[in-house]
Amino acid sequence: MKSLSSFLLCLLLGKLCFAQNQIGLPQIVNYQSYEYKAGVQNWAIEQDVNGILYFGNSEGLLSFDGKFWRKYQLPNQTVIRSLKISSNGRIYVGGQSEIGYFFPDATGKLTYNSLNSLLPEEERKFPDIWNLVVARDQVFFRARNKIIHYKDGIMNVYKPGTKWDFLGEANQHIYAQEHSKGLLVYDDGVWKPVCNHPVLDVTPITSVTDLGGDSVLVTTFRNGLFVLYNNTLVPKKTSADEVFMNDRIYCTAKVNSDWMAFGTNSSGVVVLNRNGEHVQTYSYREGLQKNNIRSLLLDRNRNLWIGLDDGIDQVAINSAVKYIYPDKTKQVTGYATRIFNNKLYIGTSNGLYSTTISPTAKDLSQAAGYFTEVDNTTGQVWNLDEINNHLLVGHEDGAMVVKNNSAHKLYNTIGSWLFRPASPVYPSSNILAGTYTGLRVISFVNDQFVDRGSLGGLIESLRFMSFDSNTRTLWASHPNRGVFRILLSPDFSAIAQISLLGTKEGLPADNGNYIFRIKNRILSTSVDGVYEFDAARNRFVMSPLLNPIFKGMNIQYLHEDGRGNIWFVSNKRLGVVDFQKPSSGWNYTIQYFPELNGIVLAGYESIYSLNEENIFIAANKGIIHLNYKKYCEQQNKPDILLSQVRVPGQKDSILFGGYAQSSGAVVPFKENKIQQLSAHLNSLHFEYSSTLFEQMRNIEFSYILRGFDKDWSHWSNRSEKDYTNLPPGKYSFMVKARNHKRNESSVVSYQFEVERAWFNSYWIYTLYTLLALGAIWFIFRWQQKKHRKEREHQRYLHQLELDSNEKEMVELRNRKLETDLNFKNRELLTMTINLAQRGEVLGKIRESVSSLIKKDNSNDNTPTYKNLLRLIREVEKTNEDWDKFAIHFNSVNMDFFNTLKERYPDLTPNELKLCAYLRMNLSSKEIAQLLNITLKGVEVARYRLRRKLQLKPEVLLPEFLSNLPKQGDAGGSGHYS
Repeated sequence: MKSLSSFLLCLLLGKLCFAQNQIGLPQIVNYQSYEYKAGVQNWAIEQDVNGILYFGNSEGLLSFDGKFWRKYQLPNQTVIRSLKISSNGRIYVGGQSEIGYFFPDATGKLTYNSLNSLLPEEERKFPDIWNLVVARDQVFFRARNKIIHYKDGIMNVYKPGTKWDFLGEANQHIYAQEHSKGLLVYDDGVWKPVCNHPVLDVTPITSVTDLGGDSVLVTTFRNGLFVLYNNTLVPKKTSADEVFMNDRIYCTAKVNSDWMAFGTNSSGVVVLNRNGEHVQTYSYREGLQKNNIRSLLLDRNRNLWIGLDDGIDQVAINSAVKYIYPDKTKQVTGYATRIFNNKLYIGTSNGLYSTTISPTAKDLSQAAGYFTEVDNTTGQVWNLDEINNHLLVGHEDGAMVVKNNSAHKLYNTIGSWLFRPASPVYPSSNILAGTYTGLRVISFVNDQFVDRGSLGGLIESLRFMSFDSNTRTLWASHPNRGVFRILLSPDFSAIAQISLLGTKEGLPADNGNYIFRIKNRILSTSVDGVYEFDAARNRFVMSPLLNPIFKGMNIQYLHEDGRGNIWFVSNKRLGVVDFQKPSSGWNYTIQYFPELNGIVLAGYESIYSLNEENIFIAANKGIIHLNYKKYCEQQNKPDILLSQVRVPGQKDSILFGGYAQSSGAVVPFKENKIQQLSAHLNSLHFEYSSTLFEQMRNIEFSYILRGFDKDWSHWSNRSEKDYTNLPPGKYSFMVKARNHKRNESSVVSYQFEVERAWFNSYWIYTLYTLLALGAIWFIFRWQQKKHRKEREHQRYLHQLELDSNEKEMVELRNRKLETDLNFKNRELLTMTINLAQRGEVLGKIRESVSSLIKKDNSNDNTPTYKNLLRLIREVEKTNEDWDKFAIHFNSVNMDFFNTLKERYPDLTPNELKLCAYLRMNLSSKEIAQLLNITLKGVEVARYRLRRKLQLKPEVLLPEFLSNLPKQGDAGGSGHYS
C-alpha cells in the first residue's frame, strides 16, 4: 500500500521524481529582481579576484559584493548574455552590436571600455553575443553570424558557412560548433574539424567541461550528455537521461571532483556524480524561485549560484548545516529525531515520518531518501526514545511503539511527553513515562510493553525527568512550579514520597528550572546558571563543574553527546561545550552557531547526537542537521572589501569605487595613497562588505577612523558608516570583518587628507596673524595716540583750567581795574565837573565883580575889586588843577597825553586839554567853560586840532581820540596828503 502511494505521488510530482534526493537541503537564499534592482533574467555568472560576483543581466552588468548590488549598463543599454573575467581583471562582456570590457579607472570605479572601434565599420552590427571565451591573452566573442577574435589590440572576424551554434573552452582548447558541420577547434587562426557526430546536426552544444585527462564532457541542448575522447563523441548514460531528453540543458558547473551540476529549462538544477548517478535536484519544490535555469557558478567558497529566468539564488551546497523537511511542503515543526534500524525517524507537529538510510552513509544529510508518514501517528509527536531495542513515541494521544512503519498505542488515555528506563541494564523491566497529568509506569515483559497505569499522588505535567536508579528517585521539573523529588516504591507500584524543591533548597528561583542528567549528575538549569543536588546537604548548590561555564546564563536545555560534549540552548541560541578542544587555559571550548539563532525550536528544545557528523536539532520548520566535524573544519577566513567611498548627497561624488590595480591588473585593495580632498568634501560615506556569502548572517564588522575615533567600534553587522563635518587633517579609515568563530580578516585602509579651506589655510592664518599683529600695533599706536591726546587733552584741560584761572584772575584784575577805572573816571568826571563848576563859579564871580566895579565908581573900593579880579584870573590861569587832571586822565587812558605828544609833538597844552575833553565826550559848552573860551573859540580850536592831527573829513575827532592808543602809527590813514 505504501509503495503504491509513493509511486502515485511520484507520478503527481512528475519527472522531478526520477530519483531520490538527499534528505538534507542546504540553505537556499533567494534574491529577487526588486532587491537587486535590475532585469529579471541572468544569463551568465563570474567571480573576480576580490570575490565579487558578476551577472550578465537583461539590463546590463550586475555586481554583488555580499552587501551591495550595483548595476552597470552598456552604451546601447542592451542585454548582456555572456561575460568572462581575464587574468588581469578585465570583465569582458558581449551585447547586441556591442563588445568590450569593464575595468576600474584611476578612482577605482568600474567603467566600460568599448572595443567596437577596433572592428571594421561593416562588422559593427551583430546580434547577441551568446558565448565568450578568455584564453590567456586572447578573447573570443560568439554571435550566430560571426566569431570575433581579439588579441593584441587586433580584431579578426570569422564568418561561418551556416551559423555558429556554440563556443567554449576545455582542456586548454577553444571549441566551436558550426551548424551542420560539427565540432571545430581553434588552432593558430584556423578552425579545424574535430568530429561531426550526427547528434550535432540536430542539437547545439551548450557546454564543454574538463573531465580529466583528454576527456571532455559535452552537454547538448536536447540530447543529454556526451564524452569527447580522441575526437570521438560518445553518449554518456545517466539516471537523469529522461529529464535531459525531455528538457533542455542550458549550463553546467563543476561542484567538486565527483559532482556536476546541470541547469535545465524547466527541471531546476540536477546534480549527478561522475558515474551519472543522481545526487540532488534543486527546484522550486526545494526552494528555488524558478525551475528555468540560465546560468550556474560555483564560487571560491563552493556556494552554488544560480542565474534564473527571474531572479538569482544562492545554494550553500558546501555548508555543514542542512535542513530536513520530512513533509516536503515545509510546513511541519520538527520536535524529535531518532535513528532506529537503519531508518531516520522524525517526530513533527503532524505525525511521525521515516526514511530508510544507507548504513554506510557518514553524513546522513547527504543520504538519498524519501520520507513517508508512519501509520497511526497523525497528530503531535513530542518525543522519540529507543528503550529495550524498541522505538517509543511520546504522542499527544498517549504512548506508542513503532513496528514495521506502523505505530501501536500502549495507552490512549492521556498525552505523554517522554520515557525513562528504571534500570540502566538492558532490558529494563520498568519504564517511567512523564505525561500531561503525572507519572505512568510501563512494564516490559516477553519483549512486550504493558501499561501498568498512573501512579497516584502527583498530578503535574512532567516534561523534564531524570531517574536515579541507585536511590529509586525520580527527578522531575515543572517550569512554573519548581523541582519535584519523587521516591518510588521498590516495585514501582506507588510513590513513596514527594518533595517540591525551590528557593529554600538553594535554587535561584521557583520557576525556570529544568532537570537533566549530565556527567552522571542530576542537574537543574535555572535563570542563573546550573545547579546540582548535594545529597549530603539535601539542597541544590552551584555546579562546580558546569556553573563556571554557564554562570549568569539562562539555560533551557542540556544534552550530553557520546564524546562527553555538552550541547545547550539558551534563549534560542544553540551552543556546545567541546571538551575535546581546550583553549585559553580552559579544558574546553564554547562553540556557538549564530546561523541558527532564532530558528531553533523554543520551549520544546531537542537535540539528538548520533555522532559528530550527525547532530539533529528540533527547529521551527523541520529538523536541522549539523555536521559538527565539518563545521569545525571549515575555517574560511572572512575577507573584507571597501566597496565605496563617496560624498553623500552629491551627484557623481564617488571618491573610491572599491577596485585597486597594479601593473594594469586588478588586485585586492589593501591601502591607498593619501587622497587629497577639498575642504568642502569633509563629509564621507563608507561602504564595506565581505564575500563570505554562506556566512553572511554571521559576519560582523569593526571600523576606526584614525585621526578622529579613539578606538575601534563595537562589532556589528552594519556595513555602512558616515562621517560628517570632519575638521582639516590626515585620516585613515580602517575596517575589518570577523565570522562566528572569531576569525578576523585583514584590515583595509583608506587614507585621505581634508585640506583646509582658504579661510582656514596656513597662509590665511599667517595673514590673520599679520593682521592681528598689525591690529595690535595699530591698537597700540592708537592707544598711544589716544593716551597722548588724553594727556594733551588733560594738559589742555589743565591749561584751560590754568587759563580759566588766569582768565578769572585777569577778569578779576580787569574787574578791579575796571572798578578802579570807573572810580578814577568818576573821580575824573567829578574833577572835570568841579573844574567846570569852578570855572563857571569863577566866571560868575568875575562877572559879578566886574558888574560891581562898573556900578561902584568910588575909588575906595576899586583897588579891592581889581585885586579880587586879579585873584580870580590867577585862579583861572593856574595849571595846578590841570596838572592833577592830566596825571589822573593819563593813568586812566593809557598814557593818552604821552602818546599824543609822541605822535604829535606840535600840540599846544590847550590843544592837549581839548583832546582830553573831546575824548571824554564833553560838549562844546563844557569845553568852553573848562578852557575859559567862548563856543566860537572851541570850534576854532577843534578845527585847528584836526589840521594838526591831519584827519580826513569823514573821521570824527572824538572817535579818533577814543581809538588813539589802538592806532598803529602817527601817519596811518588819518594823514592828509
